[in-house]
Amino acid sequence: MKSFFVWITILASTLFSIQTLNTGNQKRVLTGADALVSSELNLIKGKSLGVITNQTAILNSGIHLVDALLKIPGVKIKMLFSPEHGIRGNAPAGKKLGNAVDSKTGLPVFSLYGKNRKPTKESLQGINLLIFDIQDVGARYYTYISTLYYSLIAAAENNIPIIVLDRPNPINGVSIEGPLLNPKLKSFVGIAPIPIRHGMTIGELARLFNGNFLPGNKKAKLKVVKMKNWKRKEYFDETGLKWISPSPNMTNLETAIVYPGLCLIEGTNVSEGRGTEKPFLTIGAPFVNSQQLIKTMNRSDLKGYRLEPIDFIPRNIPHKAFNPKYKGVRCHGVLIHVTNRNKFNSVDFGIWMLYSLHKLYPKQFKFKSWINKLFGNYYLKEMILASAKPREIIARWKKDIEKFRRLRKQYLLY
Repeated sequence: MKSFFVWITILASTLFSIQTLNTGNQKRVLTGADALVSSELNLIKGKSLGVITNQTAILNSGIHLVDALLKIPGVKIKMLFSPEHGIRGNAPAGKKLGNAVDSKTGLPVFSLYGKNRKPTKESLQGINLLIFDIQDVGARYYTYISTLYYSLIAAAENNIPIIVLDRPNPINGVSIEGPLLNPKLKSFVGIAPIPIRHGMTIGELARLFNGNFLPGNKKAKLKVVKMKNWKRKEYFDETGLKWISPSPNMTNLETAIVYPGLCLIEGTNVSEGRGTEKPFLTIGAPFVNSQQLIKTMNRSDLKGYRLEPIDFIPRNIPHKAFNPKYKGVRCHGVLIHVTNRNKFNSVDFGIWMLYSLHKLYPKQFKFKSWINKLFGNYYLKEMILASAKPREIIARWKKDIEKFRRLRKQYLLY
């Protein structure tokens, strides 16, 4: 009886917040998670759940989805599944994680970023419904969409239905940038032949993956619980939702906006700003001359940004950066300010940055093998080393974008 009254309180709080937030000038987006607990409980009643999630699965009431589900009579959570950065989102990038017990709920946690990248048959014992609720950032290399991909495969292989609770694409659902992934370069930072900036929500990606890209033509029994009030052109700060860092270094929307292009710097010997307070907005190396780089970048035809000279010393930051490039060494570079996000093309900007760094410092600037997996193709490195102009490189993916727009159209929900 106590749990019933607790659940009624949660539900009343959620419905009240929805009602009051929709009466103002700006309608607050209702996420798939909120839609589930407010009006679609029939989907999970009597089920034994496996929940693939992290710290981003917050309802509009401020309650975590898992905490809310635990209070619903007739619903049992059997297992939590955690992506990169862990169930609470505080593990540094790339750190392999083992299975654990969630300190808050006491539930077992099966890691999908360690020995296994896919839920195993053993981990799914006793589960008859999977729920996926993780906030994406709209870029192909973000590993949460790879976790989604493998979760769909596991659902298909084990004949377990899966529900994806939709959330906004924080950098809008219209803009598309970058080449399609070359299948030869498939990896956990490039799981499917989609562009770098895909312009889709996590629910739409689930539909796309399930419809086209699962191995052996497998298909999961997939249900996407849609959002309400979200418009494709919206950025996250137009949704009325609270920003919760999807990963330790994705601390704000401006970082997410530059990330699709500036993550490419990770494939070089230039610092992408890990170990600073503004990763991906801070770019530099000991051999860079800030004013020289700014002058060269400003000769481009790019719009929507401003560059500020900066010196910085990367350092270890608990839960954010461990042993970053040039740790303890003074670097010179630029701090990026997005002045008009509707005119700023992040991937184009990243190409121009790589071109400028190579042009200015051909002896010091180096690519790492990682660049091909990040970019998703071999020609970026080849063309820059051959001193090709940025517009020649960018023109290479024009047909890719047109092809992808035609494919994705059938999977869009909004």
